[in-house]
Parts: sequence; structure tokens; C-alpha cells
Amino acid sequence: MGNVASKIEAKLKAALAPDYLEVIDESFLHAGHGGARPEGETHFRVIVVTAAFEGVSRLERQRHVMDVLSDELNGPVHALAIRARTPEEHKS
Repeated sequence: MGNVASKIEAKLKAALAPDYLEVIDESFLHAGHGGARPEGETHFRVIVVTAAFEGVSRLERQRHVMDVLSDELNGPVHALAIRARTPEEHKS
């Protein structure tokens, strides 16, 4: 796992205490596209499952994750796909 991915993981763990977290670097899929850097770590997908999302709208979940990762989104991360679920939603 690269430096940016490690920071994303650490911040989400600290802020959300997830039951499940996956940080996927998809930068290789975007090589040569806008925002891509040769060294990668620009395009990510995160899957985060936490009880903190109980009773929270999909939009608010997305905003919360983006707020936690605001430094990365204003810097090295060009694109972030987010799947934010509750433990119950993750089971189905």
C-alpha cells in the first residue's frame, strides 16, 4: 500500500471506527487521463462499513468521508469513489 493509500486508511479508521474498510488504488486504470500522475496514487475507491452511518443519508455519508479526506482531495487524490454502508446494509 502506498503512502497516500495508507493516509486514507488511517484517517478513515480514526474518524469512523469501521467494521470493514478497503482502500483500492485504481490509478493504473486512469494512466494518461487528466489528473493522473506517473507515480500513481491519484484515483481511489473506498468501501467503508460502520455503525456511524446508521440513520445517515447516502449523501451525508459521502460528505462525511470527503470531509475526513479533504487534505488528500485537495492534493494528491484526483478522484475518489465511495461506497459507504452500515453493517446491516453490508450483509445484504
